[in-house]
Amino acid sequence: MAMIIAIDGPAASGKGTLGRRLAAHFGLPHLDTGLLYRAVAHHLISAGEALDDVAAATAAARALDLQRLDDAALRGRAMGEAASIVAAMPSVREALVALQRAFAGQPGGAVLDGRDIGTVICPGADVKLFVTASAEERARRRWRELVARGEPADQAAILEDIRRRDQRDAERPTAPLAVASDAHRLDTTHLDADGAFAAALGIISSVMASRTKS
Repeated sequence: MAMIIAIDGPAASGKGTLGRRLAAHFGLPHLDTGLLYRAVAHHLISAGEALDDVAAATAAARALDLQRLDDAALRGRAMGEAASIVAAMPSVREALVALQRAFAGQPGGAVLDGRDIGTVICPGADVKLFVTASAEERARRRWRELVARGEPADQAAILEDIRRRDQRDAERPTAPLAVASDAHRLDTTHLDADGAFAAALGIISSVMASRTKS
């Protein structure tokens, strides 16, 4: 049975890790849609273009290749902040909508995580999860991640970045970060990766069982 799992949530909430594990568990392809916006930002920076250049950002989004999203340069803290800027551009989001929906529409389904999957990209997803955690916990996670990669990290600065990104994502006029009316909230503040995975599996099993009965 085909199944589309939509996972939304703020930065460093654990949705990416959860998305990868769920995809592996169910044998589904996975797309971290945040990488699309990071790739657009990376292209602008590499080309010497301004991050607020709407025309250049839109052109980069239209030319995006899903096969080139594994670049380690896309996962740094600075690229996350830059991605938040281009993601607020309506024309960039519009250019990437079809790409994300095509990915979700693969035979058998898919797992996608991002900010607007359950509300805009896949409003008819079989299961919608909204993964969240306190800003302080998310900052600690991002700090640990950067330190593990050998990158310089200031936890207070990371917390400030996260709060700024939360505000920008929630207040942008196009596809703001929001909880879909039929999404299941999963607070991971006090859960490790295994705990979050187990909780998500429980939600998915319950949703699919109820659909089978109906």
